[in-house]
Amino acid sequence: MNSINQNQPEHNTENLSQYDAIEKIREIIKQSDVCFFCTEPANGPSAGVRPMTVQQIDEEGILWIMSANDSHANAEIALDNRVKLYFQGSKHSDFLYLTGEAEISGDRDKIRELWNPIMKTWFTEGESDPRISLIKVAPASGYYWDNKNGNLVAGIKMMIGAAIGRTLDDSIEGTLKV
Repeated sequence: MNSINQNQPEHNTENLSQYDAIEKIREIIKQSDVCFFCTEPANGPSAGVRPMTVQQIDEEGILWIMSANDSHANAEIALDNRVKLYFQGSKHSDFLYLTGEAEISGDRDKIRELWNPIMKTWFTEGESDPRISLIKVAPASGYYWDNKNGNLVAGIKMMIGAAIGRTLDDSIEGTLKV
């Protein structure tokens, strides 16, 4: 019986809620602020997947994303505001999945606050471009997987584990409730 248990991976689960969930979301998005932003468009879910960049996560855990008010994303959100966001950390060892509700905002003060000159690539008139809108995502729930020590340590542990016939997994995963 013991030999079977020795080969079972150590499973580290930590489900997070409220403030702890928001902090985990911030931690992973800080590594990579680009996500696959998914809507439920009328013509099928595959058409509603696009890369987008999170400009800010505020104190309440709201994610702010700039978009064009004539974009497919905005049109799809107007029909169904449920969204899903998928993030891959910059170390390629962290993963975050969020569900939430999106709202389109034209708050000019917030747009000025979040403006970055590189955005002129998409909004040629600058921060006063009338096409700029914001997608405000209030996350409700999600899931994360966090490899605390990065790929190098994980790779070494995999080699050692293979040599000794035991899984040496120190990753942590869990649900998020915001």
